[in-house]
Amino acid sequence: MGPRFQDRFDAGRYLAGQLSHHAKDPQLLVLALPRGGVPVGYEIARALNAPLDVFVVRKLGVPGYEELAMGAIASGGVRVLNADLIQRLSIPEIVINGIAFQEQEELQRREEAYRGSREPAQIQDRRVILVDDGLATGASMRAAIQALRQQKPAAIIIAVPVGSREICELLQAEADEVICGEMPEPFYAVGTWYSNFLQTTDEEVRELLERAAHEGNGRNLPQKSRVLAQ
Repeated sequence: MGPRFQDRFDAGRYLAGQLSHHAKDPQLLVLALPRGGVPVGYEIARALNAPLDVFVVRKLGVPGYEELAMGAIASGGVRVLNADLIQRLSIPEIVINGIAFQEQEELQRREEAYRGSREPAQIQDRRVILVDDGLATGASMRAAIQALRQQKPAAIIIAVPVGSREICELLQAEADEVICGEMPEPFYAVGTWYSNFLQTTDEEVRELLERAAHEGNGRNLPQKSRVLAQ
């Protein structure tokens, strides 16, 4: 079976069709997990006429096997750990804390790089569509869900173009709605299902957020920033 999507924009347009029942919702907000989730989220936000912002999550990789996630951190000081994996590999707490500290610095750098002087979107009482380019381990998405819950949204809708069936079903207990466009078996890696899966850059993320704000005539900006822009 070959790739399902040409690139992340193509995946976002496909996913927007499955989210059409949320169109015209004035309380809707699209939050994308950078970097790869932003092109997907951009197309969803444009199709549903909703504002777009980023929600930064950083994976905590196992030392020496960084692609293997032992957990993640997210905006708001939330940390999610894979206790079974940590116990199985006997990873000491001091190592976990050291990696988490480094990733926290990168998390803050990214938030500043992506938004510039813009403030984060208001989340309370909004229906939030949380977007990524795919779901493999689910660690980053779980961290994002827990961080968002602390900010009291009206609902959290998970939307990804492709994901592991096991993880998509697991997240149904943590979110109000989960939409996984494709759940191929066997799953392999997220990038397998894209013809073009080149890494999204910080500059591309910043440009897409600026473009989304411009196309929305300021609707993406919180009230304080909107007043300053007038």
